[in-house]
Amino acid sequence: MTVDTLNATQVEVRALAEERNAVILAHNYQVPEVQDVAHYVGDSLGLAREAAATAADVIVFCGVHFMAETAKILSPEKTVLIPDLDAGCSLAASITGEQLRDWKAEHPGAIVVSYVNTTAEVKAESDYCCTSGNAKAVIEAIPPDQEILFLPDMFLGLWLERVTGRKLTIWLGECHVHAGIKPEHIERWQTEAPDAELLVHPECGCASQCMAFGNEQTHILSTEGMVRFAERSPKKRFLVATETGILHRLNKEVPGKRFEAVSEQAVCQYMKMITLDNLRTGLRELRYEVDVDAGTAARARTALERMVSIGS
Repeated sequence: MTVDTLNATQVEVRALAEERNAVILAHNYQVPEVQDVAHYVGDSLGLAREAAATAADVIVFCGVHFMAETAKILSPEKTVLIPDLDAGCSLAASITGEQLRDWKAEHPGAIVVSYVNTTAEVKAESDYCCTSGNAKAVIEAIPPDQEILFLPDMFLGLWLERVTGRKLTIWLGECHVHAGIKPEHIERWQTEAPDAELLVHPECGCASQCMAFGNEQTHILSTEGMVRFAERSPKKRFLVATETGILHRLNKEVPGKRFEAVSEQAVCQYMKMITLDNLRTGLRELRYEVDVDAGTAARARTALERMVSIGS
């Protein structure tokens, strides 16, 4: 797509959004041209809050399927679209509602905290949802003598144990992208760029290793936290351990600083399924509406509303 064609398509997308009274929400891992046309770009927590608060009639979710489901649960009266129905999530697929019900039966009385990267059915079986941005605050909001089942990301769970001092019962799921960021990628930072700030997502398998360094230049952060930290930091160079899509937003919103991925292979093929073309088609045709069964949505809403209300 040429620059002129790209610009014309983005203008057309915005015009269609205005015509449909639609808001375009894009996750930080989306391709640059989709981020640039969105009304709001953010992490899961920020996107959920935007979906809950919007006055638009239509929400077009440029992200993966569980995010569009979340928007529908929080704004059931809205039309929620996703440009590609196949945009799934390996982490969300790591546990089903039936598996969670069986797990709960093994731990009667436990509180279930589900990462937002889960299906609506799993959220409906949960007491709280959280994102990486407010997971610590959610855990700390639960009485300390209460058993917590945390799912599905084991690396985020292990990180939460370290930062809260709580013992959690953790489901052994993982994000294939973040699990693919290995210790050797972090060791490269130690040898090649010891002066840089290292920004690490807590879904990374290396997050606990990074904490063990005890280095003041190592920071475990959500994607939104990475942007805010980079804005405040006096440093000029940052190595980033998460999906590479965040680099576009960092470069755009924090100009004059250098951002590098610790691994260029940290790319989510599901996030990249959303394109400017299928976004345009979705708006034109109101295509790929996401719906959630009313009973499931009603049971999931409490856990999501708790998530939206906790933390900054």
